[in-house]
Amino acid sequence: MQLFGTSGIRREIDRDLVQLSLNVGMAVGSVYRSVVLGCDTRTSSNALRYATMAGLLASGASCSDAAMVPTPTLAYVAREFKAGVMITASHNPPSYNGIKLVNPDGSAFFASQQKQIENLLQGRSLVTAPWNKMRGAEVYSTATEKHVERIRKDFPGSFKIKVVVDSGCGAAYFITPHLLTKLGCDVVTLNCFASGFFPHDVEPTEANLRDLTRAVKNEGADLGIAHDGDADRMMVVDDRGRFVSGDRLLAIFARAMNAKKVVTTVDASMSIDEMGFKVTRTKVGDPYVSEELKKGGNFGGEPSGAWVFPGISLCPDGVYAAAQVVAIASQHKFSVLVDGIPSYPVLRGSVGSVGSVGIVTSELEKGLMNMNPDSVDKMDGIKLNFKEGWVLVRTSGTEPKIRITVEAKSELLAHYLYDGVVQIIKESAHKGEQ
Repeated sequence: MQLFGTSGIRREIDRDLVQLSLNVGMAVGSVYRSVVLGCDTRTSSNALRYATMAGLLASGASCSDAAMVPTPTLAYVAREFKAGVMITASHNPPSYNGIKLVNPDGSAFFASQQKQIENLLQGRSLVTAPWNKMRGAEVYSTATEKHVERIRKDFPGSFKIKVVVDSGCGAAYFITPHLLTKLGCDVVTLNCFASGFFPHDVEPTEANLRDLTRAVKNEGADLGIAHDGDADRMMVVDDRGRFVSGDRLLAIFARAMNAKKVVTTVDASMSIDEMGFKVTRTKVGDPYVSEELKKGGNFGGEPSGAWVFPGISLCPDGVYAAAQVVAIASQHKFSVLVDGIPSYPVLRGSVGSVGSVGIVTSELEKGLMNMNPDSVDKMDGIKLNFKEGWVLVRTSGTEPKIRITVEAKSELLAHYLYDGVVQIIKESAHKGEQ
């Protein structure tokens, strides 16, 4: 039984997920006896939060309830406990929910820790504590302010710029506007209320942030900031109302922080390698970035908008990233910084996975080899390297999809490579069904 993907447990909400939340609570509580618990704004999050809490308490563990907070906020205060449990499906659709398990340093549970929880669930060895060892949950009401005050220590100045914040009705609906106001910004809020329903697809991509780009232009703002559902991601719209790609934002952060070593994922742009940083690449997924940062480096991230600042936590922190980007924009016009970052055409997309992923991947590899790459990297999926670009094809760790990333030194080549890969995927899927 494999419950965990690259970012915890995620699936569509149903009776089984409610039952699983109870059992995961019991499993976690049987190993980690002091746990902090939180959730995002989804309509199903409180149901799963209380089910998980019941499991933790039934195991005899102590549970401190932080209620509705962003994932990085929960991860920051997890240092006071043996573990943290966050109820969220991050950027997945509102019909999904899930469970993230974090260590006291903010990092996601390692594979060995996940396996331990899976074995407890599979072995049906979960037991309740004796009645006289069970405890009541405590309310943990100070998580937000503790997170805000820690961030302010790194940004003690006052930043007199105008910022539009779009939380997508997610978990950062309060904390990011509150933080930026404390930092001296003139804050305009967009979708900053906890309705449980998302006004647009909550992943902070260019296609989903059209309202933010219009608001930045209409307000004459210096910056637009967007989060996903649990605020472990943050993306930016510049003062000209342009969506800033994650690859460029990665470079802007690295420069601003004077990073010597940058940890990023295998799907990040080749431009970061050309800018003088020592670059270490990992599999796609912020847990891999965090794991590598434990070996050294003062900044890491991935183009999806997950930015890791190990000085505060090994959890991607979209709230801290918002403060960092405001500090940058107060010193330099953001559009000028963006235009100063080298950039190549990048295409990202996905194809719904059909049939057996194993069969599709086997047939797919045969087809991809016919593209005659200069070299092949199988760290995560299949990456084909060419003289003027590269292609990455990998199965998603959070959804039943095959993800495609292409970068090339010309638009023509990028589209040629992308269209070719899509055709190969469709052909290999058809063969796999035969």
